Amino acid sequence: MKLFKNYQALFWLSQGLLVLIKIAFTLRPEIDLFTEEAQYWLWSQNLAWHYYSKPPMVAVFNYLSTSLFGVSELSVRLVPILFGLGSSWLIFQLAFLLVRSQKIAFWASLILASMPFFLLFTTFHMTDSELMFFWVLTWFFLAKALQSQEWKWWLFAGLAAAFGLASKPIMILVLPALGLYLLLKGQLKTFFSKGLVFTGVLLLGFLPSLIWNVQNDFQTFKHIATLGGVQGEEEATRSFLEVVIDFLTFVGSQLGIVSLFLLPLLWIGLKTKAIQRMPSVLLLTLPILVTLLLFGAMSLLTEVLANWPAFCYPPLAIVLAFVADQQSEKWRKVRNWGIAIGLGLPVLLLLPEAFGWKKATRLELAEVAVFRRMTGYEDIAHRVEYLKDSLGVEQPFYFSESYHVASELAFYLPDHPQPYQAEMGSRRNQFDLWEGLENEVGRDKVGVFVSLHQDSPEAVTTFENLVYEEEFPIYFRDVFVRNAKIQFWSRLQSYDPVVIDSY
Repeated sequence: MKLFKNYQALFWLSQGLLVLIKIAFTLRPEIDLFTEEAQYWLWSQNLAWHYYSKPPMVAVFNYLSTSLFGVSELSVRLVPILFGLGSSWLIFQLAFLLVRSQKIAFWASLILASMPFFLLFTTFHMTDSELMFFWVLTWFFLAKALQSQEWKWWLFAGLAAAFGLASKPIMILVLPALGLYLLLKGQLKTFFSKGLVFTGVLLLGFLPSLIWNVQNDFQTFKHIATLGGVQGEEEATRSFLEVVIDFLTFVGSQLGIVSLFLLPLLWIGLKTKAIQRMPSVLLLTLPILVTLLLFGAMSLLTEVLANWPAFCYPPLAIVLAFVADQQSEKWRKVRNWGIAIGLGLPVLLLLPEAFGWKKATRLELAEVAVFRRMTGYEDIAHRVEYLKDSLGVEQPFYFSESYHVASELAFYLPDHPQPYQAEMGSRRNQFDLWEGLENEVGRDKVGVFVSLHQDSPEAVTTFENLVYEEEFPIYFRDVFVRNAKIQFWSRLQSYDPVVIDSY
């Protein structure tokens, strides 16, 4: 029974088990990198101070992990797994710092682990993996700074926020959230000078982005403005009903990504005013409210993806853990079931197939629906390599009309070649800033075209002749998913890209 009172031991036991499950998922042979993961890995092979749509940290950590452990799926996904473990530990420590209860701290870490956005950010390597960690680290240091009033915690918080800003620009929301908190607490004058130091250090993380964008026609700014509905191609005017539907869709997506199974705790916390009795509740909830206010307003102008505001939610787990602890045994059972269902269902999908249990329970059908976009790329690369050897082709170049497919090819082909994107009318992306297919015009080389959607690249290219083509079937285990077009073309004679001014 002593173990069950050692909440630090329980934390490491539960989180260690989740780490092993995520590693087991990564090692599943039928699951490949998600296309965005492959793209971010390709960025790490072309290190820069900034990239078309994102700051450099996702590429930097990919570069470090694959340099240390080699290029593999596990090397890429070790980064979010470790950031997830670190974020959980920070939530444990932040909860203990604010409410002085290891029991509540442990339950907060479990509640966080069961939230869908957290499972997403800590299983797949996204820019949100770094952003979420540095967001939580920043607020942990700020909590220490506000309690101790020591300068060092403001400096540490500034550095954490600078790394967060170098992960994703939305980290800048820490400034209005902190400023509003100090204003409401009547501490703006007290911490004004230290807040300025924090702000100055934080903004250092913005320098790489600013310098790069000055040199590259502010492409990231234009991209973000387009996503936010501020500029871009003209769209049909939306009716009031459409705006309301989009806003309600945004609200629903946030409830779902936090966890529908834990919402009763939030409801009872508001109803019984238990949340108001929580120490430092404003520090935990105000950054969430500021973030939701911004993205809620954005949802009135444009589509807001469910994951965009999700980085701010980890401290909510502390609030829910405190609320459950203040309630009766019945509500603690609601907490337990919410965690069990929230963790149990995804874990069933993450666990590898063994002895046919997923097929027998028809869980395989759910897996096909969820993972269909993450399968087949390694098989395509193996097939391309086999065909290259069979046809006696030496040193070909590889291209696709999709930067997603091109990135996957680069990752799974043995020599990890730098691929091209054939511009056939897609919006701008990082490939527009690298050398394009025009680099291969007139050279006596074979081009290998791979696509999931196009029959050929002939709309924008002219080759001497088609050497070979086939429809390659892609399976998830033994379930057919889709076909891929593979073509070998000889000697590129001309390239006439279709370029649209869409960010």
